[in-house]
Amino acid sequence: MANTKSAIKRMKIYERNRIRNRIRLGRIKFYTKKFISLLNENKIEEAKKILPEVISVIDKAAQKGTLHKNTAARKKSRLMKLLNEKLVS
Repeated sequence: MANTKSAIKRMKIYERNRIRNRIRLGRIKFYTKKFISLLNENKIEEAKKILPEVISVIDKAAQKGTLHKNTAARKKSRLMKLLNEKLVS
């Protein structure tokens, strides 16, 4: 357990940031799963409509520092690749 005043403050900040990050990552997972399930059901038009929302959530998480920018780019790239593979086949 933290002993100093500054250490106690840091613990509060870590907890606050942890909760924020969990919310952001949970939102990414929710939209990603929704997008992939639409692709699996061959609802490609609906998947196209939700893709900008997914990308927006990922970009916001990267902008706030929850995700590294390269991780965000990789996730977006993989989602686009899935969509393009469905469009071709």
